[in-house]
Amino acid sequence: MDNKKQLRWFTVGLIAFNMVWGIGNVVNNYAQQGISVVTSWVLILALYFIPYALIVGQLGSAFKDSNGGVSSWIRHTSTKRLAYYAAWTYWVVHIPYLAQKPQAILIALGWIFKGNGELLASLQIWQIQLICLVIFLLFLLLSTKGLSTLKVIGGLAGTATFVMSILFILFAVGAPMINKDVTLATPHMDQISTYIPKFNFGYLTTVSMLVFAVGGAEKISPYVNATKNPAKEFPKGMIFLAAMVGISAILGTFAMGMLFASNNIPKDLMANGAYAAFQILGKYWGVGNLLMIIYAITNGVGQIAALAFSIDAPLKILLAEADSEFVPAWLRKKTAKGVLVNGYKLTGVLVSIIILVPLLGLKDMNGLVTWLTNLNSVVMPMRYMWVFLAYMLLNKAIKEFNSEYKFVKNPKLAFVFGAWCFIFTAFACVLGMVPKENYADDPQAWIFRLITNILTPIVLILLGMILPKIARREKTKGVVE
Repeated sequence: MDNKKQLRWFTVGLIAFNMVWGIGNVVNNYAQQGISVVTSWVLILALYFIPYALIVGQLGSAFKDSNGGVSSWIRHTSTKRLAYYAAWTYWVVHIPYLAQKPQAILIALGWIFKGNGELLASLQIWQIQLICLVIFLLFLLLSTKGLSTLKVIGGLAGTATFVMSILFILFAVGAPMINKDVTLATPHMDQISTYIPKFNFGYLTTVSMLVFAVGGAEKISPYVNATKNPAKEFPKGMIFLAAMVGISAILGTFAMGMLFASNNIPKDLMANGAYAAFQILGKYWGVGNLLMIIYAITNGVGQIAALAFSIDAPLKILLAEADSEFVPAWLRKKTAKGVLVNGYKLTGVLVSIIILVPLLGLKDMNGLVTWLTNLNSVVMPMRYMWVFLAYMLLNKAIKEFNSEYKFVKNPKLAFVFGAWCFIFTAFACVLGMVPKENYADDPQAWIFRLITNILTPIVLILLGMILPKIARREKTKGVVE
């Protein structure tokens, strides 16, 4: 018996669920669409997430010996140049993500020590960003020293935060049974019409947040060939995953509707919604701030670990085995201890710019959180597009590759699925660039958000196109590594 192939479909589904899901997905999308996001969850799962997860399954099965993830898939199916751009994209989309982490840490600390979201609200925007910059640079320095202990603690905190997101649903749904004083904040929650969104242009600009929420399924790929029977067990696991995500999203949204009026969503919901929700539930259950404090501590530690890990891991994926044809020697430089010193410096410069840019056009904490969250929903899905491109290329040369599991046996139909997911992701990213806020409320901030949402992905991609030119110039000059 092959001991490595012992995972069953439900185990794979649970592992994937822990990787993909969290309460933030519910809060952020409720903040943008309100209770009608229930319908959006059903649509995004059926039309996008299930094909996405099953596509990843076939790629993982076809390239089971590849350790580089998406860039390896592209290299096998295309060229080294495209593989470099895939690796670059995977790394560079983490820049806005890293810029947001210090902010998330400060919010968690505010709720732990003050029991509310007023700590950052009392500070000016330049003070907040200066503190965020100091926190980031500190962790950037610590990352060069190695943070294995913190990453282990962070893994435990991440699991605890995941458990809290499940408990949030159970506590919310059970609250009316325990406390008769519980009232539904959103009116008409018993009517189907309440859950139907208005499919207009404004709605389309929020789709990127949904894509951002369900993205990251490529992390599941190492487990495809670890199942007892990949062709049968893996798709079962992914359907199980989709069902769990769907149930969590719908019940989580219902819980948010109980606590926050869908027709009067607080402006600080993205920043403080999860903490405020646990605070309200704690009062309903008669335990005061206990639930909120537990969530704030676990989430805070998880955010700290995510900051440390996300500085280190994506950089190693990009530079550990970087091709000298595309990545300059100075960027691949390592210290005697193997630290990618210039890679950390480049990360520090780019993230610092993202942290400081809001000083040019934003005035308050809520606007800052909303901008960075939306910016991440535009930039982060760019890496998913490489997954779908790899799948299309795989099916164009399907005879050259063998996989135990196939999402769709007909390569032409499979190519169509890949193209659909690719186009849908691009569509969501482009429309996601349009700010969701009303232009009339603050024209300067609206224009700032639009310009930065457009320029950030363009600049990050162009930077990746410059590096191969520098590498070529180094070779012509005979630079010694």
